[in-house]
Amino acid sequence: MNKNDKTLLLLLLAVLVLVAGCKGRPKLFKHKVKTTLEKHLTPRQLLGKKLFFDESLSNPPGESCATCHDPRRGFEDTKDQAESGGAVKGRFGNRNAPTAAYAAFSPYFHYDAKEQQYAGGQFWDGRAPNLMRQAQGPLLNPLEMNNPDKKSVIEKIRKAGYKDLFESVYGPGSLDDVENAYDFTGDAIATYEGSADLNPLSSKYDLYLEGKIALSGKEMRGLALFEDEKKGNCAACHPSKPDAERTPPLFTDFTYDNLGVPRNPDNPFYKLPKEFNPDGDKYVDFGLGPIVKDPNQNGKFKVPTLRNIARTAPYMHNGVFKTLKEVVDFYNTRDTKTWPSPEVPDAVNKKELGHLGLTDQEVDDIVAFLNTLTDGYGSVSPK
Repeated sequence: MNKNDKTLLLLLLAVLVLVAGCKGRPKLFKHKVKTTLEKHLTPRQLLGKKLFFDESLSNPPGESCATCHDPRRGFEDTKDQAESGGAVKGRFGNRNAPTAAYAAFSPYFHYDAKEQQYAGGQFWDGRAPNLMRQAQGPLLNPLEMNNPDKKSVIEKIRKAGYKDLFESVYGPGSLDDVENAYDFTGDAIATYEGSADLNPLSSKYDLYLEGKIALSGKEMRGLALFEDEKKGNCAACHPSKPDAERTPPLFTDFTYDNLGVPRNPDNPFYKLPKEFNPDGDKYVDFGLGPIVKDPNQNGKFKVPTLRNIARTAPYMHNGVFKTLKEVVDFYNTRDTKTWPSPEVPDAVNKKELGHLGLTDQEVDDIVAFLNTLTDGYGSVSPK
C-alpha cells in the first residue's frame, strides 16, 4: 500500500466512524484524519493542538491535556501513580487516564438493541457522548485542570498567542460568547484528536497487514492465540482483522464489560477529603451503571483500544496491574488461582475470560504480539 492509498484509508476510517455515530451529534463535531506533520494539519486541527498542549489552561497553570495524554506514552498518563493527578497538588482522579489515541473513532454513545449492550462514548464510563464533550470535561474538573467555570477558560484563551488563529477558524468575535466559545474549544481539541498525530496506524502489525514486514515466530504464535476462540479469544472484544472495507483494526469493539477487576489498594483517591470523596476508602467505582441508571451495568467499563498498549501502563480503569503479562495472566487464571475479589462482583464476565488454560509460554507469546501494536515502528519515538 503506497502513502496515498494509506491516506485515503485513514480518511475512509474517519468517515465511517462519524457516520456510525452521527445521530444526535452536535453540529460542531466534525473531523477527518490528516497527516502527522504539523505543517499539514488543517487550521482547526492546529488550533486544537495548541489548546491540547497549553499548560496555561489549568488553575494553577502547569497542566494541559497532554499532561495526562502524553505522546511519549501512547497519549496516556505520564505519572508513576495509578490514578491521574490534577493541577492542584495532592488531588487525584479516581481512575487511570485512558489513552486519547484512537478515541476519535469511538461512535456516539448508544444502546445497541440487537446486541443488548451499550457502546461508544468517551471516558471509562461513557459519560461523555462524544469526543467534543469529553474534551470539555477535564477543564472544569476540580481533580483535573480545576478551572472554576467556562468563562475563566475562555478568558485565558483570549490572552493566548493563538487567539487570532481561534478567530480565523471560528470567525471574528467567536470568543465573545462564552458558551459558544467553549463549544468551539471542545470542537477544536476533538478535531486535533481526530488527526493522524493521534491515529497514525504505524505499528509493526500495520506493516505486517500491509505485507511489508513479517512477524517473528513468537509474535505469530501470540496473534494466533489472540484470535483463537478456544484459547485467548482476545479478539472477541479487541477485533484484530481489517473489516470488509479493509479499514485497519482498532482493537476495540467500544462496548462495556465487567472483567472482575479488583480494587487498587494504592489508589490515592481513597485518601482525598470528603469534599471530593465522601466514601473514603469504602469508595466503590460502579462504572457504567450510575451513568445509565441501571444496576445491571455496574462494574462495566469501556473496552479500550490495545493500540500502543505496551506504552500505557498501568492497566485497567484503576491502574491495578502494572505489566501486560500481569493483565494476560489475570485474564487467563482469574477463576483458577487466588486473585483479590472483584471490586464489583455482580455480572462479572465468566464467558470469555477467567480460565483460559494458557501455558506460561502462551501468555508470553500473547504479550509479544501486543508489543507489535506500538505506533512509530522503526522510527524515532514521538515527542
